[in-house]
Amino acid sequence: MNELVNYLIAGGVLKTPRLIAAFRAIDRAEFVLPELKHEAYLDVPLSIGYGQTISQPTTVAMLLEWLQPKEGNKILDVGSGSGWTTALLSSIVGATGRVIGVELISELAEFGRQNVAKYNFIKTGIAELRNESAEYGFPKDAPFDRILSGASATRVPSAWREQLAVGGRMVLPVKDSVWLFVKNPDGSFAEEEYPGFAFVPFVKGTDEPEKDGSFSSYPHVDNP
Repeated sequence: MNELVNYLIAGGVLKTPRLIAAFRAIDRAEFVLPELKHEAYLDVPLSIGYGQTISQPTTVAMLLEWLQPKEGNKILDVGSGSGWTTALLSSIVGATGRVIGVELISELAEFGRQNVAKYNFIKTGIAELRNESAEYGFPKDAPFDRILSGASATRVPSAWREQLAVGGRMVLPVKDSVWLFVKNPDGSFAEEEYPGFAFVPFVKGTDEPEKDGSFSSYPHVDNP
């Protein structure tokens, strides 16, 4: 595991000390399928079943560096999958923070819940794993200091914009770019685009068209 972290540091994608500590503390092998544990420390996405993946470590490092989670933050992790990003974020926010992972596929939500529980984050109330759509965010616990998503929408859901706290940061792919949004005091957003990615789209959870025409569920994605 340390070799993987050292590789991410040497490549310049993992820089922030608190993020580095989380990557060292949270073992990626705990979040992959048993038959793929021997590949857990490769810098590649791996299947977690149901057409989804645990994302490539380089991708996760880049997303978290843009997100810049802090101790004590409240974070919404959309498309939590096997729980790796939820656990990384939980390690970063610590005992005074909270991370809510949302996963539409029930089997993956349970898989993620079991994996995150290995680190005691659920028992201590730092992490919560929910099996539902995040189309309308998670209003019960809004506002959020950070929102992270891992699949490409056609546009940013309005509920996420509303539920992001002033000064909060939101990182998500829109089409073939990753976007960073920072909420200003007047409710507007500063935006930064990081192009050159290839993302799978949000998949529909029902046959009915979505109200905003964008998405309903959240597969993990990776840059090529």
